[in-house]
Amino acid sequence: MIGSLIVVKLGGTEGVDFSAICNDAAELLKRGRQLVFVHGGSTEANSLGESLGTPPKMITSPSGYTSRYTDRKTLEIFLMAVNGKVNSLLTEQLQMLGVNAFGLCGLDGKLIQATRKDAIQSIDAERGKRKKTGRYGVVGGGRRLEALQLLHEQGKIPADVLVRCLEVSEDEAIAASLADNEREPLHPAPPLAQPPTV
Repeated sequence: MIGSLIVVKLGGTEGVDFSAICNDAAELLKRGRQLVFVHGGSTEANSLGESLGTPPKMITSPSGYTSRYTDRKTLEIFLMAVNGKVNSLLTEQLQMLGVNAFGLCGLDGKLIQATRKDAIQSIDAERGKRKKTGRYGVVGGGRRLEALQLLHEQGKIPADVLVRCLEVSEDEAIAASLADNEREPLHPAPPLAQPPTV
């Protein structure tokens, strides 16, 4: 009879002792237990991104959830770090302990499928030059700011509603502002027909 499967979630943050975890796993496997590791690798991804000139960008939603902003380049860095390094090194450590381990990625065989969010609601802000006042200038999410102002004018939200902001450097602020203001040109309208003369 097959025993119960133990799923172990290994965080990817700094300070996780993968060697100790692998040793514990090898002992459990010797006792007939079945294990699956699900691991992260955010520390490795952050480090690799920094060394490649693409540091992580974290965003905070209005409800307070902080997550990694993931564009295609960031996704590739994350895959290199987590699947390419962390997964391979964990597999190697387990094999050195006599465990016939193998590593998989969620992409393999479509083990895990995710849906990208249609919209991310966050506001990027840059601290203004008058730091003593604690004022911020909005450089990205200007349309969301206008929507908040309209909701306030309509009496639907108070003036002191809590809005989470991400403080960014001046360079990031300029890049966010440029990106927020880039629009695809509209398709030219067909010429209007002349009204018939009577």
